[in-house]
Amino acid sequence: MTTPSPEERVSEAFTEAAGEAMQTAVMSYRLVMAIADAARRHQQRRQKGKEEDLPTAEEAVSGVEADVKRLLPSEISAALMTEADWPQLAQQLMALRAAGVDLDQVLPRVGEIVVNVRDQVAAAATETVTDEWVRAVRETLPAGPLREAILTSPAWPEMAATMARLEERGVNVREVLAAAHNEVLAVDEAVAKGLGASAEPAMSRDATLSNGPLTTGLDLPRDYDLSDREAALRDKFAIPSQDNQRFVRWVRDAMPDHTQAADLLVAHRQWPLLAARMAQMETDGKPVREHLARIAKDASWEEGPGAQLGTRLVQAATDALSRPVGDTPGESRVTVNTAAARATSTSVGPTKAAKTAPTATAGVAAHREPAAAPARGKAK
Repeated sequence: MTTPSPEERVSEAFTEAAGEAMQTAVMSYRLVMAIADAARRHQQRRQKGKEEDLPTAEEAVSGVEADVKRLLPSEISAALMTEADWPQLAQQLMALRAAGVDLDQVLPRVGEIVVNVRDQVAAAATETVTDEWVRAVRETLPAGPLREAILTSPAWPEMAATMARLEERGVNVREVLAAAHNEVLAVDEAVAKGLGASAEPAMSRDATLSNGPLTTGLDLPRDYDLSDREAALRDKFAIPSQDNQRFVRWVRDAMPDHTQAADLLVAHRQWPLLAARMAQMETDGKPVREHLARIAKDASWEEGPGAQLGTRLVQAATDALSRPVGDTPGESRVTVNTAAARATSTSVGPTKAAKTAPTATAGVAAHREPAAAPARGKAK
């Protein structure tokens, strides 16, 4: 008996996930139809004093098979008809039709519910496989078009599963990623040049406006759009949804007496930049929650026009996360004119990582190498 190759095992993993999603979808169909059948029985007992007899299993199967195939998605109907209890499910449908239910109206809506359940289960299974490797790619490769191309590729789930299988076989996947980066980047640049385009994206409006204290020390792409929060977090900053939810929870835990302010902060347009900083701090082993506690301790952000409260909160959170532990500000930094700060900043854009060169630390890209101690008030 031969050992399956990594590719075969990846295929098996996704086949198993798809099978589990379909089984869960069939379970949800049973639940919805059981509820409908309970309603039918209740009404018949209430109106007639008894439930009507069910048709025989043979009659039910022949009577509804064509409708089920016509009104439900093909993969759902096929799965239902292979189940051991299909005759009983068919009897439920026949009984509903006999009671006056229009299956042409009901079954398509049930199909939508079932497909939604299937897709949720499949997405959760894929997310479980990929989340660990989203973090690995973000920590190993510098921000830019190449990293985004990997994480947004339709083949990303398969790539993540392959990484997991390779790691199981003792391969240092991060080392492979770091070593391959320059070669793959050269391919990316060659293709862009051949198409007459630049491999370096233009700096977006959000990146330009956010340039300054909010982005200092962060490894960010140049073209993020904060109007689409989920896409910015997932595709541009490579922050899995559960990581973002954890950061949101930490902010609320840090501000127990300022629940409305905490909600305003995590709902702010620039929240993804704060989440990116927290993710970077986690990677660097810094106590994120200890830093966040400063927001409530120095509530000077409460002072000022109400319309600008969100902006002051973002500035306060950036200050709290950026200052080293034990450092206290000489004056509140939330009152700084950020437009003037940007105008006088020597930065020309968000931190841009240089191409990775061979380093003494295997499997770590240049943007993750230890750096000199930052100036006071700036994060790594």
